[in-house]
Order: sequence, then structure tokens, then C-alpha cells
Amino acid sequence: MTIQARKDEHIRICLEHDVQSEVPTGFSSYTLEPTALPESDARAIDLTTTFLGHALDVPILISSMTGGSPLGTRFNTILAQAAQTYGLAMGVGSQRVALEHPELEETFSVVRKIAPRRVLFANLGAVQLNYGRGIADCLRCVEMIEAQALILHFNALQEVLQLEGNTNFSGILKKVSSLCRQLPVPVIAKEVGCGFSSQDARRLEEAGISAIDVAGVGGTSWSAIEGYRSSDAVLHERFRSWGIPTAQSLVSVRTVAPHVPLIASGGIRSGQDIAKSLALGASLAGIALPFLKAAAVSKEALMRFIETLVMELKIAMFCAGARSVADFAGVSCLFCGKNSWVNAATAR
Repeated sequence: MTIQARKDEHIRICLEHDVQSEVPTGFSSYTLEPTALPESDARAIDLTTTFLGHALDVPILISSMTGGSPLGTRFNTILAQAAQTYGLAMGVGSQRVALEHPELEETFSVVRKIAPRRVLFANLGAVQLNYGRGIADCLRCVEMIEAQALILHFNALQEVLQLEGNTNFSGILKKVSSLCRQLPVPVIAKEVGCGFSSQDARRLEEAGISAIDVAGVGGTSWSAIEGYRSSDAVLHERFRSWGIPTAQSLVSVRTVAPHVPLIASGGIRSGQDIAKSLALGASLAGIALPFLKAAAVSKEALMRFIETLVMELKIAMFCAGARSVADFAGVSCLFCGKNSWVNAATAR
């Protein structure tokens, strides 16, 4: 199967099958401490923020999904329209396919044409640094969409379960460190559904990574996706929920890397999830599958979904006493223990 066909197959599986992890994200164990005295006007809630020095209208990222095929072009077009309209950041799917087939670059570069003023992230698998890809290829990915940063995605579980997987991750951190020193734009480390541990975060920070997308368990399972492509899905099913729940990964990474900007993704499904992520130390919240499913219905359905997310986020902020995204530094997020609520602010 060609890499283009595989990308389309991944999209179809996500739209037609249950690819959700069986483990919850962990956000249900947290609540924002409400205030009856918000001392603000709900109509004046400010969602603007900055990430890696770039302005955003809302603290939401359309997480990396697709590109490299006609179907990918269709979805990238709709998603880029949403990013442009609402001021969201957007990542594209792995650009390896365009490196191998330059005629497919348009399936990615279309996002910059449609969203000329938005923050865009290029994307390449970190393991590709062990398979002949280097600084020139990463620069090409960045230039292809005029990106403000490069996402290096870490997908060890997916690669080892994928029929066509690249499984040699030996010495990868040294190459990541070299890339961070040479690339003229920031490098973001992203998991793809298994989460980063505190040890991972320390090593990535030492390597020079500019930001971390924890992408924990609780959302789309790439083990499940690859299982639908396999003639024997038993092994894939056993790893459907492998990894660290998103909220736990976020708290662990924030604890050991307090100055590294974080993206919370992996099962983010609501405005309240976004608010909790921000209160626990994330700068942005990334969403993929819900955006893909809404876009598959229509552009209008995607817009309605985004507007609902934004409204719920504003309400949660207002009722927690946060007038702006920056105010989340002073908002308490409470963890539900066995018998009581514990303030989770110490995780920040």
C-alpha cells in the first residue's frame, strides 16, 4: 500500500470505527474551583494568548491530522478555513509523504494559502531522523507551509504495530538535539496518544525542545487504528489504552519542566477540558478527532462545534474568575481524592 493510500485509510478508519482509548483522560478527576464573585463582565472575557511568541485569538490548536492525498487536501482546506476564521493554531499531518513525492506538497501548502495570518506547525516523525531525514528535510517541511514551528512527533507504539512501521529509535535524542540547535524555528515534541513521562520531559528539555505536546491516553488510539488495518488485531487491542492519561502526563511534565510551554492534547472534548488544561499549566489545548468528524459533516458543522467550545471555555473562565488566559495562573484546579478535594496548583 502506498503512503498516500495509507493516509486516506487512516482517515476512513477514524470516521467509521471506534478508535477511542478505553482509559479516560483524567480530567474528570479535576474541577475548577468556582467563584461566586467573579468581579468581571462575562462579555469581556479575553481569550487571546501567545504561543512561542505568536499571537492567537483563542488557546486552541487544530492538532496534526492529515495531508498527502486528495482526501487529506479536502480536510486540510476545511480545517484551515476554521483556523483562519477563529484565530486557532493548526498543525498538519506528517509531511514525510511530500518529501518522498514532491507533487503532493500542495496538499499541505494549501493551509497557508487559506490561513495566511495564522500560526501553523509543520510536522515530521522523529524516527525519520534515523531513516535518512535531516535538517534540510525539516527545513523543507517548514518552508512548505511557511510554518512558525516544527512538530516532531514521537509514535513508538504506532510504528511497532504498523505493518509498514519504522522501529529504529536508537540514538534519536542526540539527533533531536542537533536539529533543535540548527533549525531556525522552534521544535515542538509531540506524542501521539501515549503521553510523555516526567523523565521524557527532562530529556527533551535538555535536548533543546522549545515546547511539548503531551498527547496522552484518553483520545484517539493509534493502536486501535492500526488494529483495523491488521488481519490479526488481538495484539493491537491489548495496547489500545497503553500510556499515560493526558491530565497525569500534563501535571507530571509541568512539574519537571516548569518553563517549557505545553500543549494539552489527547481526549480534549469540551471547553471545560480546555479550561482545566490551562489551569494545570498548558498554554494551548489541542483537538483532532472531534474536528475531523465535524469537518466530515460540513464546514458549517465544524464552525458550530468550535463556537460551542469557545462559549463553554468563556463560561468556565468567567465562573472560575479568570478574565483572561493569563489569569489561569491564579485559578485553582482541584483534584478529587478518595475523601476530599485537594488543590492541584502545586503541580504548576
